[in-house]
Amino acid sequence: MAEEVILLDYWSSMFGMRTRIALEEKGVKYRYREEDLSNKSPLLLEMNPIHKKIPVLIHKGKPICESIIQVQYIDEVWPDTNPILPSDPYHRAQARFWSDYIDKKTAGPCKALQRETGEKQEAAKMEFMEVLKNLDSELGDKSFFGGNVFGLVDIAFIGFYSWFRTYEVVANLSIVAEFPKLIAWAERCLKRESVAKVLPDSDKVLKSVSDYRKNILGIN
Repeated sequence: MAEEVILLDYWSSMFGMRTRIALEEKGVKYRYREEDLSNKSPLLLEMNPIHKKIPVLIHKGKPICESIIQVQYIDEVWPDTNPILPSDPYHRAQARFWSDYIDKKTAGPCKALQRETGEKQEAAKMEFMEVLKNLDSELGDKSFFGGNVFGLVDIAFIGFYSWFRTYEVVANLSIVAEFPKLIAWAERCLKRESVAKVLPDSDKVLKSVSDYRKNILGIN
């Protein structure tokens, strides 16, 4: 275990997708361990005793937690292939700002979109659509968030694309129709082998969430 790269993750986690995409971009071989989030493994609890959450990247027997930190770690440890962060200090700071923005502004509303109904879900819809508007504005007419190069912000956000259909169905959002530039951006990202290999099928995500809402939460 000491020399290999291990990722503790869950298949539909848009956060874990970031780490998997970064590893694929770098051509790093790793061992994937699917976690049961209702019965977390002793290894997960040992490697992330503070938050007890996936994803956890284990390299040379040592844990790296939090997906954006993992992506930056991967970029630093394997710098020779497909740089993820810009070399220019200002552009690097901007990339970190927007990836941090995505983390801080999406976790709450995205959880509520899939688990709540009524006023709580409506509030989450407004929050999430505001995030999409800001990201749409930041993307503008660029191919990727960093310009012509696939990078940190793209990796930070592309996993959410596999959840768009779920949000449209369970929360009655209109993402595809209202944000064609973001959809075109996502389709460009999907042309990369790393992204296409990692992102799950949107219908599979929808079925998983629908089953959870019905069987666990009692929401039809």
